[in-house]
Amino acid sequence: SMVTGRPVKWVEDRMENLSTTSFARDYHMTAEIAATKDGRVTGLRVHVLADHGAFDACADPSKWPAGFFNIVTGSYDFPVAHLAVDGVYTNKAPGGVAYRCSFRVTEAAYCIERAMDILAQKLGMDPADLRMKNFIRREQFPYHSALGWEYDSGDYHLAMQKAMDAIGYPALRAEQKAKQEAFKRGETREIMGIGVTFFTEIVGAGPSKNCDILGVSMFDSAEIRIHPTGSIIARMGSKSQGQGHETTWAQIIATELGIPADDIMIEEGNTDTAPYGLGTYGSRSTPVAGAAIALCARKIRAKAQMIAAHMLEVSEYDLEWDVDGFRVKGNPEQAKTMKEIAWAAYNAPPPGLEPGLEAVNYYDPPNMTYPFGAYFCVMDIDVDTGVAKIRRFYA
Repeated sequence: SMVTGRPVKWVEDRMENLSTTSFARDYHMTAEIAATKDGRVTGLRVHVLADHGAFDACADPSKWPAGFFNIVTGSYDFPVAHLAVDGVYTNKAPGGVAYRCSFRVTEAAYCIERAMDILAQKLGMDPADLRMKNFIRREQFPYHSALGWEYDSGDYHLAMQKAMDAIGYPALRAEQKAKQEAFKRGETREIMGIGVTFFTEIVGAGPSKNCDILGVSMFDSAEIRIHPTGSIIARMGSKSQGQGHETTWAQIIATELGIPADDIMIEEGNTDTAPYGLGTYGSRSTPVAGAAIALCARKIRAKAQMIAAHMLEVSEYDLEWDVDGFRVKGNPEQAKTMKEIAWAAYNAPPPGLEPGLEAVNYYDPPNMTYPFGAYFCVMDIDVDTGVAKIRRFYA
């Protein structure tokens, strides 16, 4: 357009958009691990040069302009660690908004796992054994990482062992060794690879102490209203992108309040009526919005218990919840369902209690969530053609 002086228009297709206009993972990562000769890690140092493109275009929390890269200690018990991330702006398209980016967590997982593989090679250790030796142990949780996170829970050894047992790991290594010997003798042109990796991720962005966007805290909220008929309308600040959140939210409410999911209308993404929320991304919807919905439903259940106690002429402490309503302890025939309680909330509420049955809840999570998992990939590669066949992939 500048050369010709004429307007130029180009219309891209969906694949061109995904592959070129919103890149991710253009990171140059350098990792150093300090370890003893028997494979015990003692320190980690990482430097990252992160290409952000022309400008930030994703919902990164303001405090972490290069994402949550400080999860780079991964699943391992590093007593000390140092991380430096240089985020740079370039003449590329805006970075960090690719179809699956995960707030730079994926790059951090790759960085530490590649480094652990190299350490295993240098020490002559099996990569699975090296990982097992350095995993955070179950009894160490909640675990405070060297780079400042508090991992709430985990059982890394069990996950790894289950995966190894499922694929028959020792037999695969024996087969690999036999193939290597056969290759050296010139009896085959095919080699066998076994990929081992383990990750700990950090998701569920929401705690205001960690996360905000331009000063706006990233917690979520929900509004639930039960009609006199016992049907429900629920509104939340998140928005499904095709994950089926409408079903998940209805199931959470049905579990908490005993109203069938078919009688629950979910309304999300309507900016005229939606309550406060910071959106759907980074695996945050269920741990943040889902928790807000559950706690909102529990507020309603607490009020419903007072109404049921009035209807049954007992103390609310004499009632217990049972699937779809409240029953008198020791006398289960005396009971009121949520539909009956909903009608009473609008028809004959207890004296002094506000009519209606609805609630609003704002949920500010105390922590992020830290999912983890083990992956194994078994491949056969023809060294002459480069053709690679994935024989087995186990997660």
